[in-house]
Amino acid sequence: MANKPLEPTSQNTLQRGKACLRCRKRKMRCDGTKPSCQQCTRAKKADGCEYDDGKGKTRTQILRETIVKLEQRVKELEDPEYISPSVTLFDPHFHSRSNSSSSSFGSPESSYLSTSHSPFPSGKQVASVFPCFHVLTSRKGMPSPASFIPEVFFDEPQTHLQPPIELAQMLLDIFAPHGRQCGLELHMGRLRDSLSLPLSEQRHPVLMNAIYLWACFISRPEPLSQHEDHYLQHALDALPEALRSNDRVIDVIQASCLLSLYFLANGRLLEGSYHVSAAASLSVQTGLGGRPSLNTQAWSCDSMDSDMKPTLSDILDGERNLAFWQVYNLDRCWSVVLRKPCVIPDKPGTRHSVCCPWPQEIKDYEKGHVDAHSSSPTIRAFLSGSVSANSFSVPAIRAKASALFSHAEYLANSWSSNGKPPPRLHEEMRTLEHTITLFLSTLVPIDQLDAVLPEERHSLVTAYTLAHSATIHLHRRFALEDSASFDQSSRAARACIAVIKYISERDFAFLEPIIGPCWWTAADTVIRDLDALEASWPLVDHTELRNDLGVLLYAMNHLSTRFPIVGKF
Repeated sequence: MANKPLEPTSQNTLQRGKACLRCRKRKMRCDGTKPSCQQCTRAKKADGCEYDDGKGKTRTQILRETIVKLEQRVKELEDPEYISPSVTLFDPHFHSRSNSSSSSFGSPESSYLSTSHSPFPSGKQVASVFPCFHVLTSRKGMPSPASFIPEVFFDEPQTHLQPPIELAQMLLDIFAPHGRQCGLELHMGRLRDSLSLPLSEQRHPVLMNAIYLWACFISRPEPLSQHEDHYLQHALDALPEALRSNDRVIDVIQASCLLSLYFLANGRLLEGSYHVSAAASLSVQTGLGGRPSLNTQAWSCDSMDSDMKPTLSDILDGERNLAFWQVYNLDRCWSVVLRKPCVIPDKPGTRHSVCCPWPQEIKDYEKGHVDAHSSSPTIRAFLSGSVSANSFSVPAIRAKASALFSHAEYLANSWSSNGKPPPRLHEEMRTLEHTITLFLSTLVPIDQLDAVLPEERHSLVTAYTLAHSATIHLHRRFALEDSASFDQSSRAARACIAVIKYISERDFAFLEPIIGPCWWTAADTVIRDLDALEASWPLVDHTELRNDLGVLLYAMNHLSTRFPIVGKF
């Protein structure tokens, strides 16, 4: 005989108000089994089975109250004059409750901020790995946060919001492979380990937020990219305070470079120009690229005790050296693109010349290979044809390419007429041509780039492109009047295209933004050559030129999906 459904009797019918909240909402019969009734278990909703029996708040109620309290606390920290109203939530299931016991969800101390304040994308998949919350910081002298907010105090007078260490480490892991793409050379291991140190021993928030900004930017079109504005605003907000700290100059310079390149890559040229000029001016003021004129400790991002280990001191010296060349590359390359004067001077005389040693790999500084500052002009010696034994590292090659690119534009602009250059300028151009040829001969052959490490390959692609673009900039002004300049610029444009043919699909994610404007210059030269061929007689087959132009357009379209600046030229 089949089992009959249970009939409602006094034995199996719950008292009014004793059913779980889910069954009560759906008007289903509930058996009152705890911790999960049969209805919720069968529906695979056991975790959502909650009872409001008047003995304690449900986890949903506690979570809602916690969110409201935390939102009020955020407003208090953001605005000292804000007066928080008393928080009262209406509970329709009971009239009065004298005691509130803890819920199985956990105490408010384990709760997090609502997702509206989170710097991390919402969603079950992300939230399951990294909880969405901020570590709030309060001003000195203000009341301590309530017990449900972790207490972390900055010495700064402003409020800074820092991501939790798990999220910060994840953002650093995203950024690390792209550090050289952004021009930032740091000991990433030390930077990652510093996240667990007291806040006073960490890098300044202006630099960290600039790094987090880039981590979001290079994640496009992933959901993390929607939080670029969050970290951009925090980096900009932290900048004025960082400038007031004499021991955070390097952090400010590096952060300003990252902010500048972010704006430039996104086509926000005025903002990018402003920040690169600020970084370059600050590096000049502190004597970063010449003979040290200020207290060395003022450059440091860490307190430098007299008993510091030599290895750590070498790393800090190396990072200062790399910080200067980060500014130099940005100043020299983008001054050409923006058509503005360079900020960092390099004139005869030690006071106004770049005497900073050539940059090395961070691993070399870790081993103690640090060159001392000297009175010898680094860049001027290179441009005159001098070769230095310590100038063949990948960072040094990148800096040389910037010098060639900038100097070519300088020479081309030093003659106002479009006719043939005068003998003096012609001789200087020949010297630069020789230097470019010598420089290219020191690079790994273009057809062997697959044999080098990926990060080195990407820097070499930039170096090749800048060197060939330097030749275009040097001659394109005189090309219509001088056949030699026409031929030189044409060969350089095709050399740029030859480099593109060795770039794989995955390499595009690691190319520097400056390559985009260089490709546009090459494209203009190819179009000029096409116009010249189409106007010539007899007609000449220009299929090869059209194919080259197609390669350039494909590469630029591909790169423009990452850097909007490419589409603005």
